[in-house]
Amino acid sequence: MNLEYNFFEPDNKIPPAKGKVLISEPFLQDNYFKRSIILLTEHSEEGSVGFVLNKPVNLQANEVINDFPKTDALISLGGPVNTNTLHYIHTLGDIIPGSVKVLENIYWSGDFEIVKRLIESGNLAREQIRFFLGYSGWHAHQLEDELAENSWVVTELNPEEIMAPISKHFWQATLKRMGKKYEMWSNFPENPQMN
Repeated sequence: MNLEYNFFEPDNKIPPAKGKVLISEPFLQDNYFKRSIILLTEHSEEGSVGFVLNKPVNLQANEVINDFPKTDALISLGGPVNTNTLHYIHTLGDIIPGSVKVLENIYWSGDFEIVKRLIESGNLAREQIRFFLGYSGWHAHQLEDELAENSWVVTELNPEEIMAPISKHFWQATLKRMGKKYEMWSNFPENPQMN
């Protein structure tokens, strides 16, 4: 008997775009992308750039960068590309010159010296900035190919969710809010052999 309904094929067809979020499907086993949620900070004909929101590391920014002020801001693995580089998103807009607006009240990058000065002076709170080691990148049309293979579902998160401390259940909780089909995704065992 053939079923006409595929439970593991995404049924939302939101196109990828700057400010949208990618959620990995439950079978994706890649070390960086398994059960990941990625904020896209750039998407064009040339390719896409984003940062994994839910892979925190137990490090402080001053432990990975020389002469960086102490801060308790979140730091995560942003993706497999250039993991020896530090990137950041923030909510300060033009206060950090050179920032790129990603969506309402979320900005990417900007003048790093200003970031350091704001932290040193106590004018940059933990909830206003998130740091990432490395980034996630796709060359031209690569992300569209992965979407066609149902590796990702595209959705949106509000700025508060993006900047908030991420729980280990963030992937599951985000899927559950998207409806019954995605609740089934969220309940799929991480290791099917162990079920």
